[in-house]
This record gives sequence, structure tokens and C-alpha cells, in this order.
Amino acid sequence: MDKITNLEETEQIIGNNSMVFLYFSTQDCGICTSLLPKLNEMLKNYPQIKSFHISIDESPMASGKFSVFTVPTIIVYVDGREAIREARFIAMDVLEEKVAKYYSLFFEETA
Repeated sequence: MDKITNLEETEQIIGNNSMVFLYFSTQDCGICTSLLPKLNEMLKNYPQIKSFHISIDESPMASGKFSVFTVPTIIVYVDGREAIREARFIAMDVLEEKVAKYYSLFFEETA
């Protein structure tokens, strides 16, 4: 998961990709730190999703721009629109189920 600090660049990325996974955290959030490796592992199953980590500490404007009021927060954009938002208590199995659903709609391989 790449780190991103430029909000204008983030908007371009969302507009130019079918699926974008954004992970918002802060440095002093213990849950955020422990969740990041699990998310990275999950995202290996979805190679066509562009994924980015946004630190609210490094980009405080991101909090207002994306309406992130608690961390950790995950927002998944599909075709430029917010499709999934999970915050604070994130169940990995539920999140992966939602991501898999959208992923299969966009990137399902035809035999």
C-alpha cells in the first residue's frame, strides 16, 4: 500500500482507476498499526485495486476532504464513487466480502 499526501493527486487517482482503496490512520493509533499488515495481505488477492495509505498526521486536510472523523477508516471508490466505508471497528471478513463483490463485478475474468 503506497503512502499518499497530495490530495489533488488522490482525486486524480480516484477518477482514473476502476477501484481505489484508501486507508486513513494516525501514528498514535494502535489499531491502525495492527490493521495495516492485515489489509496489505488481503489486498494481495485483488491486484487490480489501487491502494493507498493516508496518514491524517501528515495530511490533516484529508480528514475534512474525505469526512474522516475516526481512525482507522477505509474508503473504497468504484468508478469514482464511494462504494464502501468502514471505520473504527473493522471486521476483516466483512470488509473482504464487500471488496470481493465489487472486484468480481469489475475484474471478473472470462474463460
